[in-house]
Amino acid sequence: MLNDRYLLTVTEQDTVPGSTVDEQAKIWAQQIEEALQQANLERTRTYLQQTTFVAVAILFITAGFSWLLGWIRHHFFRIISQRLTTNSNSIPNSEPLKVLELFFKLVLVSMRIGLWISAILYITNLFPFTRQWSYQLSNILITSFTSPILTLGKNPYSLTELIILIGLLFGLVIFAGTITNFLRSRILYLTGINRGAQEAIVILFKYGLIFIGTLVLLQIWGLDISSLTILASALSVGIGFGLQDIAKNFGSGLVLVFERPIQIGDFVEVGEYTGTVERIGARSTEIRTLDHVSIIVPNSRFLEKEVINWSHRNPISRLHLPVGVAYSSDPKAVQDALLEAASKHPNVLQTPSPLVLFKEFGNNTLNFELLVWTAEPNKQFLLKSDLYYNIYENLQQRQIEIPFAQLDLHVRSGRLEFTPEMQLALMQMVERLSNNE
Repeated sequence: MLNDRYLLTVTEQDTVPGSTVDEQAKIWAQQIEEALQQANLERTRTYLQQTTFVAVAILFITAGFSWLLGWIRHHFFRIISQRLTTNSNSIPNSEPLKVLELFFKLVLVSMRIGLWISAILYITNLFPFTRQWSYQLSNILITSFTSPILTLGKNPYSLTELIILIGLLFGLVIFAGTITNFLRSRILYLTGINRGAQEAIVILFKYGLIFIGTLVLLQIWGLDISSLTILASALSVGIGFGLQDIAKNFGSGLVLVFERPIQIGDFVEVGEYTGTVERIGARSTEIRTLDHVSIIVPNSRFLEKEVINWSHRNPISRLHLPVGVAYSSDPKAVQDALLEAASKHPNVLQTPSPLVLFKEFGNNTLNFELLVWTAEPNKQFLLKSDLYYNIYENLQQRQIEIPFAQLDLHVRSGRLEFTPEMQLALMQMVERLSNNE
């Protein structure tokens, strides 16, 4: 009985060991009475005003914490990126930074979503009219994260378990990137081997570590690897139809790593692009042009089309500089001028020695070609420019003329004849002019 109203009957099965039925009934009656008093209090105007103030304060505090999380993420990412850049020992590699930045963004978004959901649940639980919504939303969230949504083999997995697995795999990728960056900057850098061999070792080590680590995580997680055969079959079909370009570029990347027709640091020409190879990835290769612009080229392009690699095996290359002079020039004097221009430049190799070829008798010029050798093909454009400056100066000193194209126009004389119609028209025009006068 409560307030002279019958609510429920307490039996001996409802009692706590060591207490009687009357004692248990009094305890429940007191709890129900306190709950009713609390419900009445929560419906008063004073309580609603105070609770509204508290809810607004919680919203402001949540917004402040959300901003603080963003600031902390930006601050820590900047510190870590500076340390990675400092430890790279002049070997830039932005891939670990990109993965780390993505990881920080995902963590920030997850923490902000969790913070706002907690604030909303707490606020809706303060008001008696919205408390039911809070219970329903909490029940939906708990059910969504704990109920099995995927079954592989004989094991069901919930959304929480899948999120934990994705987090572990993502952490494995970050760990592999950090280890490979340490391997590149601390160990391989000190061995003195070329950058192409370093990058090949790093790529093989990184993807091998990710593959083995993934298998270990799946086994620890309780997933039978044999249950993934269907998924692997579906994935192979998807690669065969929808991911042909990705699979082709990935296979081309493996060929580039093992065969090494191009390496990190090589100076190459691919179509209209010329630059230094900075990175060979699984799908694409990064080329840094002479204008310091990064060009991302698919790996398959290096195997399907012609690629000029100025640094392949032997970086020493020969440059061709065509020069045309007037017919009145002495060929021996032109040869001496060109060889002197080549000998003045420090980047021109003396062995093999420069060579001048008399190419042909052109329409307006005697055509020569200066051949020089250089060990720095990536500086060939600057070298050609300097040599042309020297060539022009030497030709001017020897009074050797560089002619421009000339065109002779001959006008043939003859008698001017008009058709009868033209003669009639001219006569009529003359008559009109005379009449007007």
